[in-house]
Amino acid sequence: MKQLSLYDERLVTPMRHELTTLGFEELRSADEVDRSLKDASGTALVVVNSVCGCSARNARPAVALALGGDGPRPDRLFTVFAGQEVEATNQARSYFTGKAPSSPSIALLKDGALVHMIERREIEGRAPAEIAANLQSALERFC
Repeated sequence: MKQLSLYDERLVTPMRHELTTLGFEELRSADEVDRSLKDASGTALVVVNSVCGCSARNARPAVALALGGDGPRPDRLFTVFAGQEVEATNQARSYFTGKAPSSPSIALLKDGALVHMIERREIEGRAPAEIAANLQSALERFC
Protein backbone atom coordinates (compact mmCIF):
# COMPACT_ATOMS: atom_id res chain seq x y z
CA MET A 1 0.00 0.00 0.00
CA LYS A 2 1.41 3.37 -1.01
CA GLN A 3 1.76 5.95 1.75
CA LEU A 4 0.10 9.30 1.36
CA SER A 5 2.45 12.25 1.61
CA LEU A 6 1.28 15.56 2.98
CA TYR A 7 3.52 17.70 0.79
CA ASP A 8 4.44 17.86 -2.87
CA GLU A 9 7.83 16.21 -3.34
CA ARG A 10 9.02 19.25 -5.32
CA LEU A 11 8.65 21.27 -2.13
CA VAL A 12 10.52 18.87 0.15
CA THR A 13 13.36 17.86 -2.18
CA PRO A 14 15.51 20.91 -1.33
CA MET A 15 14.83 20.29 2.38
CA ARG A 16 15.95 16.68 2.03
CA HIS A 17 19.03 17.85 0.13
CA GLU A 18 20.14 20.07 3.02
CA LEU A 19 20.75 16.93 5.08
CA THR A 20 21.77 14.41 2.43
CA THR A 21 24.59 16.70 1.28
CA LEU A 22 25.92 16.45 4.84
CA GLY A 23 26.01 12.65 4.52
CA PHE A 24 22.63 11.76 6.02
CA GLU A 25 20.98 8.62 4.72
CA GLU A 26 17.24 8.94 4.23
CA LEU A 27 15.13 6.23 5.76
CA ARG A 28 11.86 6.05 3.86
CA SER A 29 10.21 2.93 5.27
CA ALA A 30 9.73 1.33 8.66
CA ASP A 31 11.83 -1.62 7.46
CA GLU A 32 14.71 0.70 6.54
CA VAL A 33 14.51 2.28 10.00
CA ASP A 34 14.68 -1.10 11.71
CA ARG A 35 17.52 -2.33 9.49
CA SER A 36 19.47 0.80 10.39
CA LEU A 37 18.66 1.22 14.08
CA LYS A 38 17.60 -2.13 15.57
CA ASP A 39 20.50 -3.86 17.32
CA ALA A 40 22.84 -1.15 16.03
CA SER A 41 26.19 -0.64 17.69
CA GLY A 42 27.97 2.68 17.92
CA THR A 43 26.35 6.07 17.59
CA ALA A 44 23.62 7.24 15.23
CA LEU A 45 22.21 10.71 14.76
CA VAL A 46 18.61 10.75 13.56
CA VAL A 47 17.07 14.01 12.37
CA VAL A 48 13.30 14.16 12.06
CA ASN A 49 13.05 16.65 9.22
CA SER A 50 9.93 18.67 8.46
CA VAL A 51 8.62 21.53 6.35
CA CYS A 52 7.96 23.80 9.31
CA GLY A 53 9.79 27.08 9.50
CA CYS A 54 11.83 26.10 12.54
CA SER A 55 13.36 23.24 10.53
CA ALA A 56 14.63 25.56 7.83
CA ARG A 57 15.46 28.49 10.05
CA ASN A 58 16.98 26.62 12.99
CA ALA A 59 17.24 22.80 12.94
CA ARG A 60 18.87 21.98 9.61
CA PRO A 61 21.37 24.88 9.84
CA ALA A 62 22.17 23.84 13.42
CA VAL A 63 22.91 20.27 12.37
CA ALA A 64 25.18 21.56 9.59
CA LEU A 65 27.03 23.77 12.08
CA ALA A 66 27.43 20.99 14.63
CA LEU A 67 28.81 18.54 12.08
CA GLY A 68 30.90 21.06 10.16
CA GLY A 69 33.78 21.39 12.58
CA ASP A 70 36.59 19.14 13.69
CA GLY A 71 34.69 17.78 16.68
CA PRO A 72 33.44 14.25 17.18
CA ARG A 73 30.84 12.87 14.81
CA PRO A 74 28.39 10.02 15.14
CA ASP A 75 29.16 6.78 13.35
CA ARG A 76 26.03 7.05 11.20
CA LEU A 77 23.68 9.82 10.10
CA PHE A 78 20.02 9.17 9.31
CA THR A 79 16.96 11.26 8.56
CA VAL A 80 13.24 10.67 8.27
CA PHE A 81 10.77 13.22 6.95
CA ALA A 82 7.68 13.87 9.04
CA GLY A 83 4.57 14.23 6.90
CA GLN A 84 6.21 12.46 3.97
CA GLU A 85 7.30 9.02 5.12
CA VAL A 86 4.83 8.63 7.96
CA GLU A 87 5.54 4.97 8.73
CA ALA A 88 9.31 5.53 8.73
CA THR A 89 8.93 8.56 10.97
CA ASN A 90 6.69 6.70 13.41
CA GLN A 91 9.12 3.77 13.49
CA ALA A 92 12.10 6.07 14.11
CA ARG A 93 10.19 7.72 16.94
CA SER A 94 9.66 4.31 18.53
CA TYR A 95 13.42 4.34 19.27
CA PHE A 96 13.12 7.67 21.09
CA THR A 97 11.86 6.08 24.29
CA GLY A 98 10.15 8.35 26.76
CA LYS A 99 9.83 11.22 24.27
CA ALA A 100 6.67 12.55 22.66
CA PRO A 101 6.57 12.90 18.86
CA SER A 102 8.29 16.11 17.83
CA SER A 103 9.01 17.65 14.44
CA PRO A 104 11.65 18.70 13.91
CA SER A 105 13.81 16.86 16.37
CA ILE A 106 17.35 15.58 16.64
CA ALA A 107 18.07 12.28 18.39
CA LEU A 108 21.40 10.74 19.29
CA LEU A 109 21.41 7.00 19.90
CA LYS A 110 24.26 4.92 21.25
CA ASP A 111 24.13 1.16 20.84
CA GLY A 112 20.45 1.53 19.92
CA ALA A 113 19.47 3.50 23.04
CA LEU A 114 18.46 7.15 23.09
CA VAL A 115 21.13 9.17 24.91
CA HIS A 116 20.26 12.73 23.86
CA MET A 117 17.25 14.40 22.28
CA ILE A 118 16.65 17.92 21.05
CA GLU A 119 12.91 18.38 20.71
CA ARG A 120 10.97 21.02 18.81
CA ARG A 121 10.46 23.03 21.99
CA GLU A 122 14.26 23.28 22.26
CA ILE A 123 14.56 24.31 18.61
CA GLU A 124 11.83 26.92 18.22
CA GLY A 125 13.01 30.42 19.01
CA ARG A 126 16.66 29.43 19.38
CA ALA A 127 19.44 30.41 17.03
CA PRO A 128 21.17 27.67 15.02
CA ALA A 129 24.43 28.31 16.92
CA GLU A 130 22.70 27.65 20.24
CA ILE A 131 21.13 24.41 18.99
CA ALA A 132 24.45 23.38 17.43
CA ALA A 133 26.23 23.94 20.76
CA ASN A 134 23.69 21.65 22.45
CA LEU A 135 24.28 18.97 19.82
CA GLN A 136 28.07 19.38 19.88
CA SER A 137 28.05 18.93 23.65
CA ALA A 138 26.18 15.65 23.24
CA LEU A 139 28.53 14.50 20.49
CA GLU A 140 31.54 15.25 22.70
CA ARG A 141 29.97 13.27 25.53
CA PHE A 142 28.77 10.22 23.61
CA CYS A 143 30.83 9.91 20.38
